Amino acid sequence: MNSPAQQGHHIVKAFSEELEQLSAAVATMGGLAESMISDAIDAIITRDSDLALEVAERDKRIDVLQRDVERQIIRLLALRQPLAWDLRVCIAALKISADLERVGDLAKNIARRTRALNEAEPLALTKSVERMGRLVQRHLHEVLDAYVSGEIAGAVGVWERDDDVDEHYNALFRELLTCMAEDPQLIGPGTHLLFIAKNLERVGDHATNIAELVHYAVTGSELTAERPKGTPLESGAS
Repeated sequence: MNSPAQQGHHIVKAFSEELEQLSAAVATMGGLAESMISDAIDAIITRDSDLALEVAERDKRIDVLQRDVERQIIRLLALRQPLAWDLRVCIAALKISADLERVGDLAKNIARRTRALNEAEPLALTKSVERMGRLVQRHLHEVLDAYVSGEIAGAVGVWERDDDVDEHYNALFRELLTCMAEDPQLIGPGTHLLFIAKNLERVGDHATNIAELVHYAVTGSELTAERPKGTPLESGAS
């Protein structure tokens, strides 16, 4: 029979492994969400309706992963009753998985708009959408890296650059409205691009949300309006 000390060690080790599995599941979700955004952008640029359809179908997988993450978290909260850093890891994982599920939905929406957009003649402003999309994808990639590494500098950097996405969206919105006013034939495809741009802007918002959650999980404090400079901290801080 194991001694109380040995039993305690085994419990702590098992809990640590469960937290690692939880983080790995969220990271898997993040990788899938990021690939969906990347491929949705590629589908716009290459006018690849088959790729757009494949992106839309992938959303089902991300929904399944989110449900799995939720079940893991409920089990951890019920059986382990985590405190301090462990509790923050669970809460952050729950909220980040919800953000990633929404990113998947937005990627699916972009893919569906792309298929409709491909029925019209190509628009020059598609390149502006690509630039915005790549920026959003980069932000998402950086916050997911920060989540995996536990170093907040990348997350804080994305949070501080949130306005970059809004500026791209506002400029594109004005350009599209001008084009549609000058040429009524562009109203249909232009509207699809407007919705695509809005979906990308919302993905950027979710990346910012994830940045805040990473900062909270690691430091125990919320990002403030003063926008503090990020410094890497050990992920075991309480």
